[in-house]
Amino acid sequence: MGLSAHDAFAAGGGRRSRRRYGRGRRGTLSEINVTPLVDVMLVLLIIFMISAPLLTVGVPVELPKTEAGAMQDQPEPLTVSIRADGSIFLGEDQVAFSQLTGRMRAQAGADAKKPVYVRADGKASYEIVAQVMAALSTSGFTSINLITDTGGPVSTGEEAPA
Repeated sequence: MGLSAHDAFAAGGGRRSRRRYGRGRRGTLSEINVTPLVDVMLVLLIIFMISAPLLTVGVPVELPKTEAGAMQDQPEPLTVSIRADGSIFLGEDQVAFSQLTGRMRAQAGADAKKPVYVRADGKASYEIVAQVMAALSTSGFTSINLITDTGGPVSTGEEAPA
């Protein structure tokens, strides 16, 4: 009587191989590969670091340099820019000096304590800068800040390190 190969294994006469599922070479991988995630996050970080300084609203002016440090960011200040030729801008809109305080009050609404940033070109006339700051002060704005660039000469007469 002859046995087939199937019958031999069923009867226990042959060699059996056991597979251990989950521990073998071809088991499922239960770890998450975070390398692509880190790559994407680093690219996004670089993009935001490059584009954040470009998001500042205003008219291009060359700010004077002083030894004062940078201010802490405050939410949505009103910005008045003065170019070297004496033209005045509220945000990005050019305004006449006679209309400045009315437009500032309209933008500030009831919040007269809202900070006002005055960005004047370093070559702008001191007279126009003083007139703008005085007009803002007499119209009820109490927090008027003059914006400068850092890295100017220090009070000891030496140049600041670049």
